[in-house]
Formats: sequence, structure tokens, C-alpha cells
Amino acid sequence: MLTTDQARDRVQDIVQRALAAGADAADAVFAADNALSVSVRMGALEAVDRSESEELGLRVFVGRRSASVATSELASDELDTLVSRALAMAREAPEDRWAGLAPEERLLHGTPPLLDLDDGANVNPQALRDRALEAEDAARAVAGVTNSEGGSAGASRSVMALATSHGFAGAYSVSSHGISASVLAGTGSGMERDHAHHSARHATLLESPATIGRRAGERAVARLNPARVPSGAMPVVFDPRVAGSLLGHFVSAIAGGAITRKSSFLLDAMGRQVFANGIRIVDDPHRPRGLRSRGFDGEGLPVQPLALVEDGVLQSWLLDSAAARQLDLEPTGHAARGIGGGPGVSASNLYMEAGNVPPQTLIADIARGVLVTELIGQGVNGVTGDYSRGAAGFLIEAGEVTRPVSEITIAGNLAAMYRALVPANDLEFRYGVNAPTLRVDGMTVAGD
Repeated sequence: MLTTDQARDRVQDIVQRALAAGADAADAVFAADNALSVSVRMGALEAVDRSESEELGLRVFVGRRSASVATSELASDELDTLVSRALAMAREAPEDRWAGLAPEERLLHGTPPLLDLDDGANVNPQALRDRALEAEDAARAVAGVTNSEGGSAGASRSVMALATSHGFAGAYSVSSHGISASVLAGTGSGMERDHAHHSARHATLLESPATIGRRAGERAVARLNPARVPSGAMPVVFDPRVAGSLLGHFVSAIAGGAITRKSSFLLDAMGRQVFANGIRIVDDPHRPRGLRSRGFDGEGLPVQPLALVEDGVLQSWLLDSAAARQLDLEPTGHAARGIGGGPGVSASNLYMEAGNVPPQTLIADIARGVLVTELIGQGVNGVTGDYSRGAAGFLIEAGEVTRPVSEITIAGNLAAMYRALVPANDLEFRYGVNAPTLRVDGMTVAGD
């Protein structure tokens, strides 16, 4: 795999080729990835997969017209052909008054922060096989587990580079490690499935395979013999496994594209109370070893920790340069790039700060409610905020988590849900988006 210096040289080279061929401006992104994964099932090796890829994307501007192309053919003559094709496409594209590179005066200059995102991912197949077997063995050892969908372990390393024609060039590398197990409990039509997984930038930060496997087995067994839930309005408590999804819908609603298209239920919410008092939501791209940490955004702008919500009040949209121009605002450093196409936006390490009470206290006064541990489907309307998703989890009765439930639907409106939301104090940083246990009163639960 190329070094970060070599990757940076590669994107700078194609940007210069584009300028020499007649582009008024250009930017390019390069991504290389090496990945190795091992899967087992019922104690036997099932698959060993290795993949390697290198891809390059180029965006060129001719006046206010632009085009993007991508390739995995990186020979010099192929790159010249890529540049010619991009320019020909740009000259035929419609004009876009908002298009263009990020403001030159806002570009990151100097060295990005050192975030310790790469441990080299030097793991051999045997070590991964041992991790996968240990995870599955621990899951199958849980009393009540009757079958297995397998265990897996993987490691990967990626290098990403970005260059623009007006002065930015940067690159960084990241590693990723993961372990998972998925098993079934019960027999016949009463079978239930569940899983557990963990990912980390450094192998030393992974939970033990035995811990992950045991958690998968215990979750599957806990789901046996689900109860029926009478339909009605009741409190819904979101386990941390799924609580972050509510923040995902929030990010979609404050993305610049949704605001410029007027397709967000939070369209007029800037500076207004969106969540309850005391709620704080932070995006932190500088988290050391974070799963979504980065030193610069997809347009070469510096990134900084940013409170998106303070004391329940919305503080900022997520803006790339094009959306910022359209809204007469400044970009926020949230541009995100794939190999093909122009920038969009994304959060980095997003989290809701913990509340003041433990989860047990949060549910202690619930006469009847539901603890949700799994969400199914994508029934969310980003324009109206209407929310309806399939779910599974556990019944809450007289302040105690009691019987499992499945095949239910929970519904509400995100605007109202956010205002009613109460967080517990059990925040952990396990995912790219993290939230503690969350309670939302007044949701509609459909069961029978």
C-alpha cells in the first residue's frame, strides 16, 4: 500500500494534469484499502477473504460547470484519459452558481492534529481465526443457544488523500479491527437470533472475543418466548445499541443539503429549542483513536469539536461550501467525500452528553412501557419528522424490565420526541455515533 506521502503526491499530480489540460480549478481524492477477514461457523473455518483496492476521483471546474469522474486504473496514460473525459463532461454540464472549491482563506495550513488512528493492522489470518473461534465458542457455550450463524474477525488499513488546485494537500491513514458473533436460541418456530460486535481503530482497544461472544449468546437467550404488547401510548426507552439512531436522523435534518432544498422538519429551527433543557450534542473529529476522527474535511478545511446543540438549542447546520454559499453562511468543516461525485456532509464522532440518572432510575416510574434493543426498517420522513419503525426489545412493567417483546411498531414525530427525550448517565463511546439510554414518553406502540 502507498504511504501517505505517496498518496498525497498522487492527488497533487492529477490536479496539476487537470489544470494543464484547461481546467479552471480541480480537486482530487485518493483512497487505498487492504482488508483481511476470517469467518467461522460451528467451530469450523468458513471463509478467509482478502481485498485490496486503490481508487482515485477527480472533480474539475470549467467556469461554473463541473464534472466528477473516478477510476481504479492508475497508469499515467489512463490518468490523462481520465482528465480529458472529465473536462469534456464539465463543458457540457449545466452551470451551478453555488459550485466551487472551498474558500481559499479557510483551507487548513500546517500539520493536521495527530489522532493516533493507525496501528498498522498487522494481523495474520491465524490470529483472526483464533479471535473468531473464541467469540463463537463463547456464544455457543451460553445455556439455551442452539445454533450459530458464525463468528468473524477482521482487520483493515486505509490511506486517504485530498488535494485542491488552490493550495491544499493532505493525507492520513487509519486502521480498523472488528470481532462479531451471531447465534440462535430456542428451537423450531420459537427460535430467536441476536448478535454482538465491537470495532476499534487499534487492536489493543478491542473487547475480548469471549466477552463479545458471551454477550451475543446472552442476548439471543434473553429474547426467547416474547410476550404480546397491547397497543397504546406509552414511554419508550432506547437502549444505547439503538439510541444513536435518533442522532442519525437529527444529523440528516440539519445537513446543508436538506436545508437548501427545504426538505427538513428542522428547517426553521436554528437558534430555537429543539431538545429539552440540559441536552448537549457534540461533534468531535479530534477524538484520539475515534472511529470517525479526521484531521481535515472533504474540502481541505480544518475541523474542530463543535456543539451542535447547547442546552437544547440548535447551534449550527452541517455545511459544505456549496450549501454555505447558498445560505450565505460559512462552511462548518463537515464536508465528506467519496471517490465519485462532489462533497456531501457528515458528522464525525457524534455524541449526546450523558444525563444525571442511571437507566434503572430512568425507568423506575414507568408502569408500562417498552425497552427497545433492535430497530427494523427505515420509516422516517425527513420532511415532516414522522417516525414509525419496527422494533424488538423488552416490556417494562411497574418500573422493571420483564419479558421480551418482538414484532412491534413504535411511532411518533421526531420534533416532539426530541423535546421529550431524557438521557441516562450510561454514555459509552462504542460507535461512530453514541448516545446513552434515552427515554421518550408518549410514543405510540402497536403490538397486538
